[in-house]
Amino acid sequence: MPITFAILKERKNPPDRRVVFSPSKLKEAAAQFPEARFIVESSAIRIFPDSAYKAAGFEVLEDVSKADVMLGVKEVPVEALIPNKKYFYFSHTIKKQPYNRKLLVAMLERNIEMYDHETIIKENGARLIGFGRYAGLVGAYNGFRALGIRDGLFDLPKVENLADLDAVKAELDKIQLPVIKILLTGTGKVALGAKEILDHLKIKQISDALYLTSSFTEPVYVMADVMEYAKRTDGKVGDKFAFYDDPTPYESNFMPYAAASDFFIAGHFYGNNAPYLFTRADAKKKNFRINLIADISCDVDGPVAATIKSSTIADPFYGYDPVTETAVAMNAPGAITMMAVDNLPCELPKDASEGFGEMFLENVIPAFFDDDKFGILKRARITTKNGTLTERFKYLEEYVDGKLV
Repeated sequence: MPITFAILKERKNPPDRRVVFSPSKLKEAAAQFPEARFIVESSAIRIFPDSAYKAAGFEVLEDVSKADVMLGVKEVPVEALIPNKKYFYFSHTIKKQPYNRKLLVAMLERNIEMYDHETIIKENGARLIGFGRYAGLVGAYNGFRALGIRDGLFDLPKVENLADLDAVKAELDKIQLPVIKILLTGTGKVALGAKEILDHLKIKQISDALYLTSSFTEPVYVMADVMEYAKRTDGKVGDKFAFYDDPTPYESNFMPYAAASDFFIAGHFYGNNAPYLFTRADAKKKNFRINLIADISCDVDGPVAATIKSSTIADPFYGYDPVTETAVAMNAPGAITMMAVDNLPCELPKDASEGFGEMFLENVIPAFFDDDKFGILKRARITTKNGTLTERFKYLEEYVDGKLV
């Protein structure tokens, strides 16, 4: 039986111009899966105009309620949810986020099968879908933009005013960097996206040992994995995978990096109960050298203590005063300049959408037509068409009932 997929209009404010499939990738999906039908909800804000989808041969409609599967990026407002459908979008509910509890309740009440992009994973738990690379690319660029503005070195334009990633890299080709030491945490898609920017700038990557002990006459960076900036409290040798399972026997080993770095790009994933990288007390120490942070992970009041609030695309920078522990001007004396935008891929909607569609076509659409042989849909499903939570997400029951734990 044919399945109809609808590309949804994004309704969240501020507007998000990204989409699950670009017109060309949607055309590819239609050719690959003739038993699938794709329709597009009309949108005035999408990075690809309605006319581009029509030109690719797709029906663009004001009402897509006849579709079986709804494909969106950001949360769908409660009032726009159509009962008895399958939905894919970032719901921001799986960590019991209070602000989206009503959304999850509404999906259960309306017998909606919810699949969160975040829950589309391999059997080993690795994520298959996301905008991580683009968050890393834009976050690192924005960090250098802050450096240029703060120190009067150069004036990089905002990413949102540039056409695509090629244009972003072309702007970076125009700048000259000072001698600076850069710490990049993480090894996943976000960190690799940031690394792409550092490598494009031809900044030399060096080992931990050299980074922590030497001075340089050119810009350098180190890419630190979790076992470099966290250590066991009992002095035994740490194990990365054991840390992921249970981080409680570990403490931060970040201060040697803080004493050696000027610019910190936070591209790591932070798990529950993991030690904070640095605290507000750490930031007060005389040997805390970092004065610029691009916090791509952006956990407010979390592992990067200077991230006391998220910033916006419109106003991306602020200063953190370690003495008063308050937000100040980005260039205030003694302040750590912060970039903590929490929706970075929105600044690069064309490239981000094209990359996302590639992953979605490769990993998700086939599952609808091969009897979900790799368990992709089964693992990703949060709610059932009977208005219940799936076994994997039973832990959300108290959250749904309003008893936050």
